[in-house]
Amino acid sequence: MKKVAICQSNYIPWKGYFDLIHDVDLFLFYDDVQFTVRDWRNRNRVKTPQGCRWLTIPVGADRNRRICDVTLSSGDWQARHWRTIRQCYGKAPCFAQYEAFFGRVYVEMEWPTLSELNQFLITRIARDFLDIRTEIGQSSVYGVTSKKQERILDLLKAVGAGVYVSGPAAKAYLDPERFRREGIEVVWKDYAGYPEYPQFHPPFEHGVTILDLLFHMGANASYYIWGWRADGRQAALAAG
Repeated sequence: MKKVAICQSNYIPWKGYFDLIHDVDLFLFYDDVQFTVRDWRNRNRVKTPQGCRWLTIPVGADRNRRICDVTLSSGDWQARHWRTIRQCYGKAPCFAQYEAFFGRVYVEMEWPTLSELNQFLITRIARDFLDIRTEIGQSSVYGVTSKKQERILDLLKAVGAGVYVSGPAAKAYLDPERFRREGIEVVWKDYAGYPEYPQFHPPFEHGVTILDLLFHMGANASYYIWGWRADGRQAALAAG
């Protein structure tokens, strides 16, 4: 059965976001919905000697717009974010592997909208650095106009989904039985159990940008997102 996830784009999201993409056959960016303030759409966290610090993209105060309609100014936020990232991770073991790519993103490229930036970064990190082969698309191309969970359901039917993999936060508003009646199984993503890796400035923190994992672990990053589960399954089979 075709597994599908639908999620708003986030700014350089944490490793769990990429774990969700890896779990499914099709991942849809859900950016033609309401922009939410003080959320992960335009900010994320990095580790510093003083603790976690927010990197926030200025997007203005207008709350009455969709994520895909959030425009970005050509101010100095890109230079500031890149300077902070280099200060935090410039001495990390694998920083040099990714410096040229992210340098272009923050120094040489301009981003008219938040969605364009987020989707570009997420897709390139997934494809180029984590070797995720999941098909990635956008909900907007399907022309679905229903609301709330009915909209999710209509999108899933439009793409021929048999399984919907959702983050656990959706338990507050999503009715799995409604989906089952339409022939779609709901699976709740479990983000528990991620192994720790050598990380600057202890104590260890899981809830930071994927950049933290990439810069510390490089080509081994995927092990700390999903690869470790295979080890657990093999150990269980050996014990059984």
